[in-house]
Amino acid sequence: MNMNDRATAGAFVTKTFDYDGGRPVTVYVPPDPPEAVVFASDGQRISQWGPFLEAADVPPTMIVGGHGLTNEHLRLQEYSPVFDAERFAAHEKFFVGNVRQWITSRFGVGLPAERTAVFGASAGRELALALGLRHPDVYGAIFCASPGAGYTPAEGMPPRIPRTYLVAGTQEPFFLENAMRWAAALRDAGADVVMKERTGSHGDAFWRKEFPLMVAWAFGRE
Repeated sequence: MNMNDRATAGAFVTKTFDYDGGRPVTVYVPPDPPEAVVFASDGQRISQWGPFLEAADVPPTMIVGGHGLTNEHLRLQEYSPVFDAERFAAHEKFFVGNVRQWITSRFGVGLPAERTAVFGASAGRELALALGLRHPDVYGAIFCASPGAGYTPAEGMPPRIPRTYLVAGTQEPFFLENAMRWAAALRDAGADVVMKERTGSHGDAFWRKEFPLMVAWAFGRE
């Protein structure tokens, strides 16, 4: 698809990388040239939320979704720096390096940090928070939904923290408590934080509804 030509609807492009024996990445390409990009874990699901952004009043936003593993133990090792540092580091290099380089070469999209976010939900939020805090020069915003408790706030936060949007539901008290803990720690470190407590429970339907609001908060429009 020519990125300079308007399409009637967004397109999906999937590439399988050599990483870890073959790892797909699915990209949602909006109808108009992207003005923002969200890199997401569990991309086999999150990339499919592109049409919900089309229906919302948000700038044209590309979603770059690295597919997650079906093995929950290995998935968490990739997403969280606290369980297997070597495996996390390898996935970090793939996600932050290889995937971004391909997005630039394949689509000509290389937006600055202030137009780039990283998103994760549940276990995937560990990756979003970890990468956002480690790479504030790459990701200017962190979108975090229903965080688990594996990766917790450290005593010493980095000096530069991306703007962070957290959300959790009233029907998932464990995850709501974790979100509030992160919100408090980030605010104490001087970060720009939004914490939303919504009526809802753990799952894609809840997170998908919030996703356009996150994009609007970070990149403009309501």
